[in-house]
Amino acid sequence: MASYKLFLIACLVSLSSSIMINTCSASRHLLQKQPLPQIPNLPIPTTGLPPLPSTLPQQTLPTIPTSIPPLPSTFPKPTLPTIPTSIPPLPSTLPQPTLPTIPTSTAPFSMPTLPTFPTTIPSLPTSFPSIPFFSPPPTTTTSSP
Repeated sequence: MASYKLFLIACLVSLSSSIMINTCSASRHLLQKQPLPQIPNLPIPTTGLPPLPSTLPQQTLPTIPTSIPPLPSTFPKPTLPTIPTSIPPLPSTLPQPTLPTIPTSTAPFSMPTLPTFPTTIPSLPTSFPSIPFFSPPPTTTTSSP
């Protein structure tokens, strides 16, 4: 974790120093350039502003009515629909749906034949073939001279 923080600090220091070097070289370049020509000064007027006219033109404003017309004393009432007061009776007999008929006899069904299973278990062989990879190496006897 400490090496990560040191890496970040090193990156920030190198970035800030490169920015400072670029800024210093740019300012030195601007200082070494020839100065720009001066903008000529505008002449200062010796006389003051002309006098304002004694009467300014007035704009005509629209007239505002001083009285508000009265509201009508009666408003027209909207006509409401009539609501029935009694509920119509339900029919005494409802139509019965027709049900499908269920057949009473079924088609003959035959049972499938099952395969035959052996009833005896074969015996295991008494001797297994030797596999060279799994068998132990043959014993060798060395004769001493």
